[in-house]
Amino acid sequence: MGVRAPVVDHGPRTGDRVALTFDADMTDGMLANLRSGRVRSYANLRILDLLEREQVPATFFLTGKWVQRYPEVTRRIAGNPRFELANHTYGHAAFTAHCYDLPRLPVGELADDVAKTFEVIAPYGGRQTRYFRFPGLCHDAAALDALAPLGVTVVDGDVISGDPFAKAWKPLVRAVLDHVRPGSVVIMHVTEANAAMTDEALPHILAGLRERGLTPAPLSEVLAAG
Repeated sequence: MGVRAPVVDHGPRTGDRVALTFDADMTDGMLANLRSGRVRSYANLRILDLLEREQVPATFFLTGKWVQRYPEVTRRIAGNPRFELANHTYGHAAFTAHCYDLPRLPVGELADDVAKTFEVIAPYGGRQTRYFRFPGLCHDAAALDALAPLGVTVVDGDVISGDPFAKAWKPLVRAVLDHVRPGSVVIMHVTEANAAMTDEALPHILAGLRERGLTPAPLSEVLAAG
């Protein structure tokens, strides 16, 4: 434990490994969309199908509410030895002011929110980590101080795909392949309705990584590489 949770954007710039990370957001509004039938799914199984078929390692940043809504998908992720599980808050609320349009949690509730999410994820087993990602990547000194007792490492990322609400897949491929380097942490989403192009972009991203001599690896291995 320290006085402030550490923040990393990428691993060492040596070797050939990169981390593919997928956020699994879930808010009360998204749950309402599912209940009403306005949205069919926030769990993109085509992404899992592809990663499994190609034996590609990946790390999933899960919200507690997503895990509770999709326990069977969480079991599938946890059961794959190439996948790691990480923490993306309980209900995807903002941990700072002015974080897109997300409702903000009080500073006094931040640690409890993250601890609760770890408790929700824990029973699923698998390759669990102490990695944490803030919604919207929004954090400040107060938020980092609040999380210090939990022993988390905050993982932002240096390659942002821009997949939320994208209308076409080609810009996602360009966004990743134009910026990816050894040690990169790529941010994508597995939330289907809110990131509908990700599964179409992913095969082209994987092909582009191969062409560049880059190999996907679990986040823990990318951050530890040297």
